[in-house]
Amino acid sequence: MDPRQQELAARIAGRRGAVRGPFRVWLHSAEMCERAESLGAFARFDCSLPPHLRELTLLMAARNWDAQYSWNAHVHQAVEAGIPEAAVKAIAEKREAVFDNDADQVFYQFCREVLEDHFVGDETFAAALAHFGAKSLVDTIGALGNFTMLGMCLNTFQVDLQPDREPPFPDVRGYGRTAPDTDRSRP
Repeated sequence: MDPRQQELAARIAGRRGAVRGPFRVWLHSAEMCERAESLGAFARFDCSLPPHLRELTLLMAARNWDAQYSWNAHVHQAVEAGIPEAAVKAIAEKREAVFDNDADQVFYQFCREVLEDHFVGDETFAAALAHFGAKSLVDTIGALGNFTMLGMCLNTFQVDLQPDREPPFPDVRGYGRTAPDTDRSRP
């Protein structure tokens, strides 16, 4: 690594414990790496969302992009932060997740519409805005965008799964699908 890459690697390792996953790829472009790390740190640690919803955005984007490494790196953190295991399993299996908390259900629906439909319905938007406010919705879009870029990077550069983890999705092995997409229609 050149001096700039070494500096970034040291900063990343200091903040995140090590240089792994996407950062090993992004370091090939020091400027991209610095910006991606900054946005990722904001989305993970500093945005206005509570920790459990930060983790939920990560899982939803990871599943949307079939990013197994990202999922495996955060699934336990999401459960520890308060995402119900049944909801995590439903997301992994591309089924409708159900939350006991109304705000969490609205948040899930908002993210789901963004990722799957590419638009958010008026009713969903109004409910999310009422629960979270404009700042948190902007932070949600930033987090989803960051975690989407993360998934794209991991899959494109075929970042290996962690050696102690199993593939998390029933329809993905390696870097491809084993079965056609399941029906995503809503009830």
